[in-house]
Amino acid sequence: MLQSIACIAMPQMAPFEFGVICEVFGIDRADTGGPTFDFHVVAAEPGPIPTKLGFDVVVHEGLDAAYTADLVAVPASLIGTRPDDRVLDVIRHAVDRGAWVLSVCSGAFTLGHAGVLDGRRSTTHWMYTDLLSEMFPETDVDADVLFVHDDKIVTGAGTAAGIDAALHIVRTELGASAANNIARRMVVPPQRDGGQSQFIQTPVAECRSDSFAKITEWMVEHLDEDLTVDLLARKALMSPRTFARRFRAETGTTPNAWLNRQRLLRAQQLLEETSFTLEEIARDTGFGAAAVMRHHFVKVLQTTPTAYRRLFGVRVAS
Repeated sequence: MLQSIACIAMPQMAPFEFGVICEVFGIDRADTGGPTFDFHVVAAEPGPIPTKLGFDVVVHEGLDAAYTADLVAVPASLIGTRPDDRVLDVIRHAVDRGAWVLSVCSGAFTLGHAGVLDGRRSTTHWMYTDLLSEMFPETDVDADVLFVHDDKIVTGAGTAAGIDAALHIVRTELGASAANNIARRMVVPPQRDGGQSQFIQTPVAECRSDSFAKITEWMVEHLDEDLTVDLLARKALMSPRTFARRFRAETGTTPNAWLNRQRLLRAQQLLEETSFTLEEIARDTGFGAAAVMRHHFVKVLQTTPTAYRRLFGVRVAS
């Protein structure tokens, strides 16, 4: 169970990436039914920790809490400087004892220095993926994803992708309802699939154009229907080819992949919060049949709908 979190404050760390970790795990959300974590900000040398923007963050705790934390999180920091050996030891210890380890953006380089990425897939900000591969050739760097989950090590891409990576860990450990609660409070989408492209051709602001904001909202409201590209293109007043191309350019994924992810999220929620049968959930979410829904659960979540309900349904209902 994910209960205790240790965020390691690093010299010259990026404030936004540090803040992402604090925002997801450091706020008590019990008043809205959300999770509460035993959250610690720690450092190899407690005291003022300089950030890359010129101001300090004062840390009061040493690394002790990180040696027993369920999750050790590492924000972005300077790439060209080798981290303190005490920090690297904490990260290695966390991996050895089976704890979660999360890096955001260039925090992956800290994990690389610790040696825990060897033999594993990883990612970082798209500007630094080539350098990560060069410095740590034993890791398989994926330059075109939002985050990578390999064993219990999650490496996130640049800036806001750290939110996706952190929420992915919450969802994996505590279920979709807990992750959705945090996302609602943060006013961010509850899930962007890790496999989405981190380098989207169209600026984010343009993704909120009426044409795509309205069509994606409509898609979510009609998940139980047969939503073909031809149908969606007609609603968006585009040709199927243009719609598919622009959808991928603006969202980083295909219409079919986006739909399957939304259907999976809805199915997770229904498994947690209702007593509907698997066939009813499959029908209501657009999978059509329980066997098809099971296929997507196993492929994406590495578990079955029945096992997922057994793990999260009773907890949410209690």
